[in-house]
Amino acid sequence: MNVILLGAPGSGKGTQAKQLVTKYGFPQISTGDILRKAVTDGTPIGKEAQKFMKAGELVPDDVILGVIEERLKEDDCKVGAIFDGFPRTLQQAYGLESLLKRIGSALDLCVSLEVPDDKVVTRLSARRGCSECGQDYNMISNPPPADGRCVKCSGEIIQRTDDQEDTIRNRLAVYRRQTKPLQDYYSGRGLLSIVDADGSPEDIFTKVCSVLDDHDKE
Repeated sequence: MNVILLGAPGSGKGTQAKQLVTKYGFPQISTGDILRKAVTDGTPIGKEAQKFMKAGELVPDDVILGVIEERLKEDDCKVGAIFDGFPRTLQQAYGLESLLKRIGSALDLCVSLEVPDDKVVTRLSARRGCSECGQDYNMISNPPPADGRCVKCSGEIIQRTDDQEDTIRNRLAVYRRQTKPLQDYYSGRGLLSIVDADGSPEDIFTKVCSVLDDHDKE
């Protein structure tokens, strides 16, 4: 089964993807991860991607799709794959569809994790991290010490710029603009499933598994 997992920043997409890998055995395909691996391995496509990455430019869609094609030909992808954060645009969606068809496969589902923007802002703006060792803290679930110093290394605990409310809302606006056309596209093809992701990771995982299992029975 080939599944696209959509989700805004803070929707819990990464957590769900890892749990799905454990339960179903589908490899998680994250474009960032496989681009870095292709560069490290020195594959022809990896070398091409590295030119753009070194220049600080976006890697073109055809290069990203080339890296994904390399990854899908590996043995562990014979059972399918979870596409984490890809595609991001309609052009990438068309490219992925052509790629899957070329290798004798197809997309089964697009699962979109939906969380109200205010809830995402609350989740992400609560995150903190040590400026020295990177230890994670959370103002709600794992608050830092009162003195603002890391318990592991005594480094200063900070809030990343990405986790400030204005930045989060801007990221969400960009995500909504990018994702709406994708949702419309996959909905029109009968592949879209919306999952309410405003809940505990365990509850969300149960819902996502239900969607996958129901599809598998069809």
